[in-house]
Amino acid sequence: MRFVDLIEKKADGMPLSTQEIKEMINGYVANEIPDYQMSAMAMAILQRGMNDRESADLTMAMMNSGDIADLSDLPGVKVDKHSTGGVGDTTTLAVAPLVAACGGTVAKMSGRGLGHTGGTLDKLEAIPGTKVEIGLEEFKKIVLANGVSVIGQSGNLVPADKKLYALRDVTATVRSIPLIASSIMSKKLAAGADAIVLDVKSGNGAFMRTDAEARELATLMVRIGKRLGRRVSAIVTDMSQPLGNAIGNALEVKEAVELLSGLIPESDPLYKVCLLLGSHMLCMSNIAKDAEEAHAMLEKAVKDGSGLARLQKMISLQSGDSSFLCMERIDELIHVKKTIDIPVQREGYIYSIDARKIGIAAQMLGAGRERKGDPIDYSVGLVMKARRGAFMHIGAPICRMYVNDERNLEEARNLIYQAVQLKDEQPQETPIVHFTITDMDI
Repeated sequence: MRFVDLIEKKADGMPLSTQEIKEMINGYVANEIPDYQMSAMAMAILQRGMNDRESADLTMAMMNSGDIADLSDLPGVKVDKHSTGGVGDTTTLAVAPLVAACGGTVAKMSGRGLGHTGGTLDKLEAIPGTKVEIGLEEFKKIVLANGVSVIGQSGNLVPADKKLYALRDVTATVRSIPLIASSIMSKKLAAGADAIVLDVKSGNGAFMRTDAEARELATLMVRIGKRLGRRVSAIVTDMSQPLGNAIGNALEVKEAVELLSGLIPESDPLYKVCLLLGSHMLCMSNIAKDAEEAHAMLEKAVKDGSGLARLQKMISLQSGDSSFLCMERIDELIHVKKTIDIPVQREGYIYSIDARKIGIAAQMLGAGRERKGDPIDYSVGLVMKARRGAFMHIGAPICRMYVNDERNLEEARNLIYQAVQLKDEQPQETPIVHFTITDMDI
């Protein structure tokens, strides 16, 4: 069958066969299918969707388009976590070492930040000397020695996703849920994970703006994992305001160290999400019998410092200077010309915070990139000084900006004012966890 016939088939709402999907992905990676035809197929998928079998077939075809990491010689269940992207989302730097401190095996491949969302690799590289481009064998040695390592995708993992994502980015097809799900799951599976905990963000700072969209994506990814023989849990969490208070690479490293040092209260949204994700990871690793036991184990790893010790050791093993990862030295990572407090201009309750605009403001200061490969400034960003629901007096700071390059300063300041809405009445409290979907639920 000609590829144009497959485009027409999908545009008519008919499912593609397993073999057709396999040939489509193989042909695209081999440059036998041109971008203009794959663009048409991506748009047809966006408009007509895919069923569960098609989505699993697409994930498998993409996973098999390149190398697959073999982690079978590592002990225990190899557990991974993935966030669909948010603002102030510092969870990996805290959760991964905490799970390792409790006996888990976290061999994680992460990505860089793009747009208003941050990337774990950029945060790690804010620590002097830290290497994230590490070969598979060295990566496995670090995991064996420490229980955790976080690196960039190495070798030729999922080349189909690299090509297809770049195409979706310029053809307005990024929001296709089957394409998002297969992109995420193909990378997680190719990276060798046995079990995956997905943190699916919902709200104004997320790709999934509504709970309905987030539920659809979460459910599909769990179903894909189940079809392909992996344990998957998806937790839909709130991204209608930044998760943590810090937005920016070194600033987020500092917040992770604060959490691992026991300096962030248990009521804090970042703490809650970290321990929830970690609890799922420990249960799926067969280390804890239930969420209550897992939560207690993780709390102990915070209080006795063993989680922080795992992060410090990981950085040392990846050639970084771990001496910065303590409260006595952590501020030395943040080199800025000035800090600027942004005060509120009226009295009232913070009624809403547009997390996306906050993330873009940090990006404007140099903390993020517009295009893959753009340079970033690890030190700059901002720290929120109040959360949704707080009462603010005139002149009280919304946030503190950490600034080196002042070219976009006024635009960033204006965006922060646009992002934070004050009203006379206090808003209703929004739960940080919206719902959870596991492979037992479907």
